[in-house]
Amino acid sequence: MIQALITNVGKYAENKLSGEELTFPTTKEQVQRLLARIGVDGVRYEEIFIVDYASEIPGLSGCFGEHEDIDELNYLASLLAEMSERELEQFAAAVEYGDYTNGAQDLINLAQNLEHYDYFPGIHSHEDLGYYMIDELGTLDLPESIEPYFDHESYGRDEALNRGGRFTDGGFIAKNRSGFMEHYSGRADLPDEYKVFAYPEPEKSIKKTIAAYNQMIQEAPIIAHNRPQAEHEDRGG
Repeated sequence: MIQALITNVGKYAENKLSGEELTFPTTKEQVQRLLARIGVDGVRYEEIFIVDYASEIPGLSGCFGEHEDIDELNYLASLLAEMSERELEQFAAAVEYGDYTNGAQDLINLAQNLEHYDYFPGIHSHEDLGYYMIDELGTLDLPESIEPYFDHESYGRDEALNRGGRFTDGGFIAKNRSGFMEHYSGRADLPDEYKVFAYPEPEKSIKKTIAAYNQMIQEAPIIAHNRPQAEHEDRGG
């Protein structure tokens, strides 16, 4: 659903491009292996950024920034993977509509609010919309003798204007009267099963070095505290 080119910030600063593509949804193990391959170890190199995105959903890749959260991208891709083909088409139309498309957090909310939009697939003109509204939705009851002379294009134009909708690659989309609910407000709302970001497990030798270093830090104040004081020279007579 979503592909992202993950890059090592530290090596980039050293003029060494080290990046690899990650496909979402993904797993913790896949993330760890990718980070290991690009040299992000959580010790010397910790930061990443994303230089490029790709998706089969039109317009989606342009909604992300270079510092998107890996877990949020995974959550979003998982929501999209669970959608039907019709829901994916409606989501793509909603992305093109342009609301709630500023990064992964917005898009997670958009994916959970498709019922907030009316979507008419295959409708690409005001005339098409006019016919659809009357023939399929029954918004006007026209006598058969009048319908051939009725200006469907003008009617469709008025409907599009009143609804605040627009024509997208997939069809016509407009907001309806149901309220948009912000289900996701940040990482505090992120279900644990979608959290996949983790640094690679360090090698045993590195683990021993880190453990020894931590022990040295812990013992340093004790050593200083227990250091015997130098005897003072007796200046008395």
